[in-house]
Amino acid sequence: MSTTSLPAPDLAPRLREALLAAAFTADGLLDLLGAPAYAALARSETVPALRATRGASPLETLVRLFLLQRSVPADRAAAVLPLDACLDGGWLVREETGGATGHAVRAAVDVRPYGGPEGQDWFIVSDLGLAVGGAGGASGHDEGVVLGVGGASTTLAGITVRTPVESALDVGTGSGIQALHAAQHATRVTATDLNPRALEFTRLTLALSGAPAAELYEGSLFEPVEGHTYDLVVSNPPFVISPGARLTYRDGGMGGDDLCRALVRGAGEVLNEGGYAHFLANWQHVEGEDWQERLRSWVPRGCDAWIVQREVQDVAQYAELWLRDAGDHRAGPEEYAARYEAWLDEFEARGTRSVGFGWITLRRSAAAVDDPSVVVEEWPHPVEQPLGDQVRAHFARQDYLREHDDAALLAARFKLADEVVQEQVGLPGADDPEHVVLRQNRGMRRATRVDSVAAGFAGVCDGTLAAGQILDAIAQLLDEDPVVLRDRTPAAIRLLVEEGFLTPA
Repeated sequence: MSTTSLPAPDLAPRLREALLAAAFTADGLLDLLGAPAYAALARSETVPALRATRGASPLETLVRLFLLQRSVPADRAAAVLPLDACLDGGWLVREETGGATGHAVRAAVDVRPYGGPEGQDWFIVSDLGLAVGGAGGASGHDEGVVLGVGGASTTLAGITVRTPVESALDVGTGSGIQALHAAQHATRVTATDLNPRALEFTRLTLALSGAPAAELYEGSLFEPVEGHTYDLVVSNPPFVISPGARLTYRDGGMGGDDLCRALVRGAGEVLNEGGYAHFLANWQHVEGEDWQERLRSWVPRGCDAWIVQREVQDVAQYAELWLRDAGDHRAGPEEYAARYEAWLDEFEARGTRSVGFGWITLRRSAAAVDDPSVVVEEWPHPVEQPLGDQVRAHFARQDYLREHDDAALLAARFKLADEVVQEQVGLPGADDPEHVVLRQNRGMRRATRVDSVAAGFAGVCDGTLAAGQILDAIAQLLDEDPVVLRDRTPAAIRLLVEEGFLTPA
């Protein structure tokens, strides 16, 4: 594990003031670098940003120092930062240059601007070297390295329900991104991590972003907060299914997907009534086992669940992805082959044929004790983030459907959701379409195939007529038996409500 000492948070207010004065923000970076170089930097490619920062402006100096992790002359750094305080506080270090000292400085940590959901100027503090790897990827990760913001981090932040709560828990906090988001709508934030350096990075991220401090506890999963409960739980855990636990930030140290299962099952004990838990996870697709049933078995009693599989990789693809992530592709051919073999041996021993990745959301509900709503689905298509409001609406719809039998549905009134369009699929010139598709242009951007009755029903739902009245009118138009139509249509109505095409009026 890395033993490098970390900066003190005391200087954070002064440092934040200096960074903002130089426009070292997400918007400022975009203005300086331009879209192509900004996007390249997000891919860990630094050459375009280096070309765009050849000047000596305060912002260029900060980009070179903290983002591109290059040395800069001490006098340039002093023009934009409280240099002596940054050196004394451990944010910067002196660079040896030809035997002399003090002529150049470099960053001790990665400080990365991060735009909050309401335009806040935040900063994520993490270990050096992990976002400047170039085409080869960052490599040589220490066991206890702490990563900065990445695609998984922003995905989890986007799917989290953002309602005001009293308490929030970030399990496996890393550099503190989820704790930072939670601090905007939770009175009290608690963050845990097995890696003590991660807790210190979280402290720095919160302080430099001007956010309230969090309660920080060292330990695995829910052990540090045993006996406490929370209104919100979030975790981007070390979910990678690997042979061994070489990298703390990535490999959970448990066999297969046991860590993710333990995390999900344990959440039921720490959630308050009505509380949400959001996780990213990997899970095994095991020979002879339904992957959806595997995940259903993880859901704790007393919780509703919505589980979305976003991607599946075969075991070879999966092993190659994480071998590259650790820089193992840069090893010699024999060493690389041996490590590749170890991954495949692990999967073969467990009967794993592929690995799924996705989101798991739980909601604690008294109604779920006897009648849980557990939706497990595959949705690899593009979605519109943030999805927190969509997640909350999903569970509200599940409550509605649980409380309304078919007779109650027919007596209820519905409205077609905003930005739903109808597509008719069939041969060119045909009188009637082969089938009709309803498609959402917001949120999950779902598409569902319906018959002509369901399409006609959805099209006239404006909240004025009860569902049964609409079906009676459709039956008259189609010369069908209204009783038969009332009997066979509630299942289609339930599906349209469950998937968000119709909302109760």
